[in-house]
Amino acid sequence: MQVAEIISDVLGEDVPVRVVAYDGSKAGPDRSDVALRILTPRAMARLVTAPGTLGLARAYVSGEIEVDGDVYEVLDAMADVALHDLSGSERLRLARTLLPVWLRHRQPPPDLEYRPPGRLHSKFRDSKAIAHHYDVSNRFYEWVLGPSMAYTCAVFPTADATLEEAQAAKHELVAQKLALEPGMRLLDVGCGWGGMVMHAAAEHGVKALGVTLSRNQADWAQAEIERRGLAGLAEVRHLDYRDAPESEFDAISSIGLTEHIGKDNLPSYFASLYERLRPGGRLLNHCITQPRTPTRKLDAFIARYVFPDGQLEPVGHLVSVMNDAGFEIRHEENLREHYALTLAGWCRNLEEHWEEAVAEVGIGRARVWRLYMAASRLGFERDNIQLHQVLGVRLDDRGRAGFPLRGW
Repeated sequence: MQVAEIISDVLGEDVPVRVVAYDGSKAGPDRSDVALRILTPRAMARLVTAPGTLGLARAYVSGEIEVDGDVYEVLDAMADVALHDLSGSERLRLARTLLPVWLRHRQPPPDLEYRPPGRLHSKFRDSKAIAHHYDVSNRFYEWVLGPSMAYTCAVFPTADATLEEAQAAKHELVAQKLALEPGMRLLDVGCGWGGMVMHAAAEHGVKALGVTLSRNQADWAQAEIERRGLAGLAEVRHLDYRDAPESEFDAISSIGLTEHIGKDNLPSYFASLYERLRPGGRLLNHCITQPRTPTRKLDAFIARYVFPDGQLEPVGHLVSVMNDAGFEIRHEENLREHYALTLAGWCRNLEEHWEEAVAEVGIGRARVWRLYMAASRLGFERDNIQLHQVLGVRLDDRGRAGFPLRGW
């Protein structure tokens, strides 16, 4: 059987993109502007042990599959292809067909595939998981994220706003929801490179503390705080959120941390943040969520190459757990379209700095990022994942929230 026929079995009869294989066979429409090129039998051997997206991703990361054109366009064209819907009998037939290829060309998974050691969501294992993704190269992140160094969903005031304008708008939206005023104390858990911490200090006169499990992030952020002359108000520490100071804060922001917590730890997570707030203090939780129940496991490629141990929950579950921890929920909104725009900006940045990025982190890791950001953009556009901000308040002993009757 020719390679193109096998790929057609995996992708479906109506292959939406052009497929060109090393044996000269072809599939899909000749008029397609984008194409998958199967360069080596090793790519086919990957499909024996991982018949779906994981096998294809392994082959792409390893350079055994190449894409002609934009990766996002290929994924968009293939978005309706049921890669995960191969029946057991179809998987068995595929494995039998490819068995001779697998015996001659089998390869171990790429070295970039990672599963952290230790007990799930222990401090030790969480630190390893975070280091795997974030302690790559600050220079690489500067190229991808841009000057804001904000690695979370931006908020676009207009469709043509720049990525930097949208990241500043995101930080200001969080500040407004938290009602930040001069003299307040803010705790930002999972603070990344300190964007929210520095915004709160510079724009609102807030004494802000950020904590992150990434040593690279903490070092970069603290140096940037010094450079901006914000050392009197802002600080970032290399610290687990569970070890953050327990004194009363006026406000807490959690922007992109909850995805790393784990479902079983959510009650203790929100309870710990509740205890760190003064009565009347607010929590803004900003995180990626699943759009519906029952939930699905994190995509195997994302779980093994990008966010080890990451878990996404529906927003309804997060709201319930926050409520059970003592928070009164005051506001919630879905920003998934904004995250698609954010990822489009990061994808452009990576392509503009592709040669430098490859030289800095290697071709394999650069390919991981190209693939995962394009796939994530599509996921937000197609409502396979969402981004929710949930605002809660710790009421005072008389049940007062301190909110105006309308508006912020």
